[in-house]
Amino acid sequence: MEPSKKPLNVLTKQLNAHLSVTLKNGVEYKGRMVRCDGYMNILLEGASEHVNGQLIAKYGSILVRGNNILYITIEVPH
Repeated sequence: MEPSKKPLNVLTKQLNAHLSVTLKNGVEYKGRMVRCDGYMNILLEGASEHVNGQLIAKYGSILVRGNNILYITIEVPH
């Protein structure tokens, strides 16, 4: 696989982008990614927590541990 298409490389190029991070337990966090490390631990600012599409809580900053992530969606600006 080309280095530019590896998932971690794609993700690190999206700093300051708005992401939706879905965890293995079905909880979804949305926010702006300000950091990402080699383990795909992600720091989100302006984060909100959603379960089954419903807003549960809003947070300032949260750290999502990479080993809990099922998938990540990069939100495209309209």
